[in-house]
Amino acid sequence: MQPLSFDWHFLFLCLGKICIAWILVLPTGWWSEKQGHSVGVRTFPLVAMASCGFMMTLDNVNGDGSRLMQGLITGIGFVGGGAIVRDGVTVRGTATAASIWAAGAIGASVALGRIEIAVVLAVMDVFTMGALVPVKRHLDNQREEVDGISRRSGNTE
Repeated sequence: MQPLSFDWHFLFLCLGKICIAWILVLPTGWWSEKQGHSVGVRTFPLVAMASCGFMMTLDNVNGDGSRLMQGLITGIGFVGGGAIVRDGVTVRGTATAASIWAAGAIGASVALGRIEIAVVLAVMDVFTMGALVPVKRHLDNQREEVDGISRRSGNTE
């Protein structure tokens, strides 16, 4: 058993990394909250900072971190699954669930010192969740037009 010790330098390093992970996912959480999603400004930062914290524990542990990463990915998938809602034949929340997964990847990237990866993931996540909404609406409208024509013609595809 290792004796308890306290390292102020490590504390500030951990604080810095967790804050970076928290800040990087805050825009996604803000956007999600603004859109009225059930997952938002609290959940995204919590997922990122927890992922960062779990991965930083590897600094003092000898062994293979891939098992921790696997567990983290699975756990975040479970949290994201809670954001998916089925209403008849319609399923909503899959993009939010994927975004929660991205928040975990951002936190893990920060913990492993790959800030570049975390920044790219954060920027692309915000872009995908925000800027691609008009594209999705356009595609949904096109699909509704095709479905409407199919119903009128008796086609059951």
